[in-house]
Amino acid sequence: MANRTIGRRAVLAGAGLAAGALLAAPAIRSAQAASPEFSLKLGDDLPVDHPLNIRLTEAAAQVLERSGGRVEIKLFPNNQLGGDTDMLSQLRTGAIEMLSLSGNILSTMAPVAGLYNLPFAFPDYDHVWAAMDGKLGNYLRVKLDGLGFHALDKHWDNGFRQITSSTRKIEGPADLKGFKIRVPVSPLWLSLFGALGASPTAINWSEAYTAMQTHIVDGQENALPLIETAKLYEVQKYVALTNHMWDGFYLLVNKRAWETLPPDLQPIVADAINAKATEERRDLFQLGQQLQAKLTEQGMQFNQPDNASFRAALTKAGFYAEWKLKFGEEAWALLEETSGKLG
Repeated sequence: MANRTIGRRAVLAGAGLAAGALLAAPAIRSAQAASPEFSLKLGDDLPVDHPLNIRLTEAAAQVLERSGGRVEIKLFPNNQLGGDTDMLSQLRTGAIEMLSLSGNILSTMAPVAGLYNLPFAFPDYDHVWAAMDGKLGNYLRVKLDGLGFHALDKHWDNGFRQITSSTRKIEGPADLKGFKIRVPVSPLWLSLFGALGASPTAINWSEAYTAMQTHIVDGQENALPLIETAKLYEVQKYVALTNHMWDGFYLLVNKRAWETLPPDLQPIVADAINAKATEERRDLFQLGQQLQAKLTEQGMQFNQPDNASFRAALTKAGFYAEWKLKFGEEAWALLEETSGKLG
């Protein structure tokens, strides 16, 4: 049979994962076909020891085993293939076949992809998963299909986002006035922090640590697990527990590459990755429960702002009204079925 390898030149990356997670795939491979029929490169921007990469490594091992060695997924974590926007371009052209990507980056191509990032839309995880595993998630995945991407059914968790600073505590909107904050390359983030009076700068995650270290920006916002695994406690001092936004990752496959996989192999890939996404959600929740104490030991200072003041400021600035027009009535109504009325 002809070898139909996709992206043959790539090599398995992320060998530094703890607990020997990346050793599983080579062991299985030696017992299977020496050269897989399909080889898929999967990129992401997270550190190798983040729960997402640990679970994706396990999923890759399962896919290799369950496909009888026919499908190999090669993981490239921690921006090894470039920044988020670079990898998105590679996914579109087929230079890579798979990508874990936040809706905030994907929204530069399709604004509706970042709908779930709307500030203060979800009070807790029960509301998040009701939306993303339900009608809202289905709606978003269908929209992406028209862009040449096949989005797998389960979203991966990136947690509720908090604001960090190297210069001041953030207690409310007044503390953000003129504050230089790194945000993802996303119109929604720029609009959000602009409406709150800050001075947002869009910087790819691969460059964010250096931007904080050199004081190009004085702060950023992300979930606690990423703050810890990226060692932001080395360049940030204060953490405001705003829970201002939930963020997660689509698991995207280049549509042409997906359709190249025979019908018997597609469910093997999808089922393994979707199952591990559910496990990663539990991992991240448990990790988040422990991290405030750990980050405090590492020198970070926490405070609990009055979150209602942020939402009131956004409503007054016309933020929600503006984004309702951009997302459209249908998408907005699906979000509000879970979030309740916004704005």
